[in-house]
Amino acid sequence: MSSAPRSVQIKGTGSYTPQKALTNNDLSKIVDTSDEWIFTRTGIKERRIADENETSSSMGAEAGRRAIENAGLNIDVIDVIVVGTMTPDMPFPSTACLVQEKLGIKNAVCFDVEAACSGFLYIMEIASGLLQTGRYRNALVIGSEKLSSILDWEDRTTCVLFGDGAGAAVLGLGEEGDTAGIIDFKLGADGSKADMLHQPGGGCAIPPSTESLAGRQHFLKMRGKEVFKQAVRVMGQAAVEILEQNGIESDQLACVVPHQANMRIIESLSSRLHIPIERFFLNLDKYGNTSAASIPIALDEAARAGRIKRGDIILLVAFGAGLTWGSSLIRW
Repeated sequence: MSSAPRSVQIKGTGSYTPQKALTNNDLSKIVDTSDEWIFTRTGIKERRIADENETSSSMGAEAGRRAIENAGLNIDVIDVIVVGTMTPDMPFPSTACLVQEKLGIKNAVCFDVEAACSGFLYIMEIASGLLQTGRYRNALVIGSEKLSSILDWEDRTTCVLFGDGAGAAVLGLGEEGDTAGIIDFKLGADGSKADMLHQPGGGCAIPPSTESLAGRQHFLKMRGKEVFKQAVRVMGQAAVEILEQNGIESDQLACVVPHQANMRIIESLSSRLHIPIERFFLNLDKYGNTSAASIPIALDEAARAGRIKRGDIILLVAFGAGLTWGSSLIRW
């Protein structure tokens, strides 16, 4: 008789955020806005901005190094590296390959996944599936973004929302009989709403040109009100569905780690799940929306702050451009 499959566990977490903080008051000197306007609409007080020498790969490598150290592992046991990013260092090679070189890891499978703010949940499920084949031992999954590089600093509706940073986790198989680990994933996408949040220029559809640069096509574009409505809907849906399909009640959750995009969206999720906001881990005020880095940064900070303890059931939930969305239940 074959033994039961071993669970995929989070062995360690790590994060990195740039030193420079850009406050709402700082932004009010750049665009027509104010601390009160930004904070009341988003919950953001400041965000971190990478310096010119920092990239998604350098920030991701540092977050990854901290996660490997937290897991108590040597780099030679990491044989999968997956990076979720929508701001890669360059179109190719993958940011994961650049992270591999920076960390000195040999013989690892390396690739990127682009699912915007849902990226970390996407790469977690992909890496979990690879580990469960039995061909790999440990996977380093990283969400890393330098969103400041694609922001239009003349557009107050978008530049106030985003920041830079990276978060990471090491995934590995648990021992036989150990119930800790990832319980389930619920991912989804709707490409019919792709133009709600996108970066039009830079790919093969609108390659770099004098015209595309003059038309500011290489900056992030967002229809804010429509994105907000969709985010409230799909985050709630992803959370409710994964709880129902696993027979878990809201009051069994010790902590919810949501994508840190907007406080009003998170409050809506709190209301729909009937979970007090105090059981949500929030760092939105410090970092703003860091896209694929959002959940892993928050997860690392929650774990290190003791907000998550052995045996706790936690919920991760996100939405992003695409539109994409996802949720995951984990027994810590």
